[in-house]
Amino acid sequence: MYCTSDYLSPVGHVTLASEGENLVGLWLEGQKYFGGTLPEKAFHPMETPVLHAAKDWLDRYFSGENPDPKELPLHPMGSAFRQAVWHILLEIPYGAVTTYGAIAQRMAEKLGKPGMSAQAVGGAVGHNPISIIIPCHRVVGADGSLTGYAGGIETKIALLRHEGVDLTDLYIPKRGTALAKSGGCEHPAGKEPAYGMG
Repeated sequence: MYCTSDYLSPVGHVTLASEGENLVGLWLEGQKYFGGTLPEKAFHPMETPVLHAAKDWLDRYFSGENPDPKELPLHPMGSAFRQAVWHILLEIPYGAVTTYGAIAQRMAEKLGKPGMSAQAVGGAVGHNPISIIIPCHRVVGADGSLTGYAGGIETKIALLRHEGVDLTDLYIPKRGTALAKSGGCEHPAGKEPAYGMG
């Protein structure tokens, strides 16, 4: 049985899910892959200690603090590959960003491979079931494109801005996986600056 609880955040309605003592989900309203990692769809609205702790974590995060995700018992469900990528996401510092390519390089090193596709990493990042706390919003394209956030580009920008990230060199792709699902990003020459949003 999965217990769920609602949380109203500055970036919209959030649904939290727990299984026993662990947090297994945090999804924004309308998020792609909502609840997709859970093996069953039986959700029961119920407050549990871990859901209360997650709400307290979010209260502190949105009030400008930098709470440690390790305070919470996180148990995202996914393959070993996805678990390894999500572990790397937890190491991205508050207020910083990294690229899909940089994560792919780290994954290749961990697996003893000469290289790895950034797209494979992007799939794992996009399926992160515990948004915000496992900070997939801190991953951008190598050229500064704000692609791949299942919660929406505006939400990604809002979270990065909240953390004080300099958005000057980041941009919203006019076409790509984050917006039109066309499979790629336009060259930065056709970009729309992210800092003009909101």
